[in-house]
Amino acid sequence: MAQSDDLGFTHRTRKSGDVELLHRGRLAATLRGTEAAGFLAEMDGCGPDEAQQLMARLTGNYKRGNERLAAAHPRNRR
Repeated sequence: MAQSDDLGFTHRTRKSGDVELLHRGRLAATLRGTEAAGFLAEMDGCGPDEAQQLMARLTGNYKRGNERLAAAHPRNRR
């Protein structure tokens, strides 16, 4: 049985052309200008699972876990 990749993201377009990205009903990011237009163009060709991943990447809610902590660890510094 395939599991849906619903991460709880939705979007809405304002009259001004801005796009608001919502995570579980709360505002997570606002896209304006060319970034908003590019997002809407990319959303046209996406399925529901790809749309969720796209919105997660744009809001910065893509990676989970200890990525920041691991980067600061002395063993991983360059």
